[in-house]
Amino acid sequence: MPDSNKIPDGFFPAKGRGPFTQHNGPIYRRYTDDRLEVGMLVLERHCNGLGFLHGGMAAAFADGALAAAVWQANDQASVTMKLSMDYLQPVRRGDWLVTEPQIVGQSGQIVHVRAELYRSESQIACQATGVFHLLRRNVN
Repeated sequence: MPDSNKIPDGFFPAKGRGPFTQHNGPIYRRYTDDRLEVGMLVLERHCNGLGFLHGGMAAAFADGALAAAVWQANDQASVTMKLSMDYLQPVRRGDWLVTEPQIVGQSGQIVHVRAELYRSESQIACQATGVFHLLRRNVN
């Protein structure tokens, strides 16, 4: 179980992210005015053999955060078309990883998003960019 003392005020567990995220989380969110922040406390199960956050887990976290920004901006689900990651600094077990994903462009059903992922020490650990395709709404 995560140490709730390490989770900043205002963050709450994200719900409805599907079985993959429920299994690999928990992932947290915080809304302030129009801002969305997404965070996670890096647990042992999130780490590689060297004790750092596994790159695949960082990518999964970033993908979910970018998708959350798309949802917030469009009130519509989306699927990932492209995800690019730049790994800049290692993230250690016990670090709080946080991002504030931003929509950088949208053309019809295609949404471009970016995020910088910060670790506990306010250092950029990763940069992520993604392209998402909005799913059509069911028409009844």
